[in-house]
Amino acid sequence: MTSLPAGAARRCHAFLNPYHSAQYFSPEIQREVGALGIGGTESFGAVYLAGRAAAFGRVGPGVVTASFFSFSHELISRHLPAVWDIASPEDVLAARLRAADALLRRLLGEETVASAEMAEAAELALRATEACDRSMRTLYAAHADLPVPDAPHLALWHATTLLREYRGDGHLMVLVQAGIDPIEAVLTHSATGKGMSHKWLLRTRGWSEDDLAAGRERLLDRGLLNTDGTLTRAGVDLREELEDATDRLDRAPYEHLGAAGVARLTELAQRYTTTLVEGGAFPSDLRG
Repeated sequence: MTSLPAGAARRCHAFLNPYHSAQYFSPEIQREVGALGIGGTESFGAVYLAGRAAAFGRVGPGVVTASFFSFSHELISRHLPAVWDIASPEDVLAARLRAADALLRRLLGEETVASAEMAEAAELALRATEACDRSMRTLYAAHADLPVPDAPHLALWHATTLLREYRGDGHLMVLVQAGIDPIEAVLTHSATGKGMSHKWLLRTRGWSEDDLAAGRERLLDRGLLNTDGTLTRAGVDLREELEDATDRLDRAPYEHLGAAGVARLTELAQRYTTTLVEGGAFPSDLRG
């Protein structure tokens, strides 16, 4: 029996996740990882895949396709394992941390980064991660083996990474159990208005127009999508069922933190995420 108010864990995650993911769209990550020689004409894909997969070490495309789920194997194979001949996973991880540091200092400001509240947020988020279990959580487990940075704003970034990947690993279990394939997952998520826009799906996930069109046809046949691309009632219900099931798999860290801790972490994370969003950390056309 949870002691948390209904929806408290999901709300907290909604503000923690952008604190981690803002760096994927930043000029800092392109600069730092690009300086290693990774990037070029497909800089977003190469930099993103290298940065997020580096915690696995020198792996090939199979591991990454399985754990990332919503990306095409063709896209991943285009960059991995070749990227590790350009820069080691350790070098990429160091570059990613420098990028996160520079981004957070630029958008949050030095006063916020050095504040007692930032240290408090880091302590709360790290405490939540104490209840995360590595079993069947591939991306979480890989990142959990990395050291916690000393600086509070980076310790918070590390903790949000762990909490993001922990929830994400659980979400993939739910999608597979529901019989939702990678393309159907991104399309139904975008149809909620919370996922990526069509432009960004094409740019980041490696699926073609034909791939996405075929996915829409499957969803139409299943009665989950309308012809205008919006979710049917059944589609809305399915997405909520998926999130509810994900919440159940994601409850341990937030129950461990407790209602008061979750409320305080949500308050602080909302403050930081709002500043990041208002500072232009994410593209204006990102959402579906």
